[in-house]
Amino acid sequence: MNIKDLKFKIRNPVVPAPLASRVPSSGFTYLALLVAVIIIGISLGAVTRYWSNISLREKEEELLFRGDQYRKAIQSYTSAIPGRTEFPQSIDDLLQDNRTAALTRHLRQKYKDPISGEDFVEIRDQVTRRITGVNSPSDKEPLKQANFPEQDKDFEGKKKYSDWRFTYTPQPGQPGLPGLPGQAGIPGRPQPQSPVTTRPAPPAR
Repeated sequence: MNIKDLKFKIRNPVVPAPLASRVPSSGFTYLALLVAVIIIGISLGAVTRYWSNISLREKEEELLFRGDQYRKAIQSYTSAIPGRTEFPQSIDDLLQDNRTAALTRHLRQKYKDPISGEDFVEIRDQVTRRITGVNSPSDKEPLKQANFPEQDKDFEGKKKYSDWRFTYTPQPGQPGLPGLPGQAGIPGRPQPQSPVTTRPAPPAR
């Protein structure tokens, strides 16, 4: 190496590149990918909750329909035979009423509870043990809290699906039905007596 070459190298020193230019671009790519994954995860979670609520609301509407089918079937059973009003002993009685020669079907099929997928819970009278209604076995809190049909107004504000009780209650003026406390015509219970009015004896003539 001669002196001229040495002078040239001194006059043109190698300047190190800025620190930023030496940072690999893959770091920024990884950070951007991580942010994108987080955003997608949040979006998917919101979409999942949305569709989950949609599905649950559909199940609630189905629960209202099926419960009402049981209620109407019990009403039909109690009024099927004039002068013989009684509640069914089992759900099978609603599927096939054997009390007359002409078999009657009050319930199209034995429905499952759409919330839990299990059988409905039978609501029975404490005296006769006959079925007066059904309810869901689920203790989950309903999404629906208001705007119920007229026959289900009592469901408003309930905290559990099991509180949605689909029962049939005879209207005032109907004959007494077995197993309804306070109604006339219950076997084994004293019947209300007509009030006796005592009139003063007429004055002697």
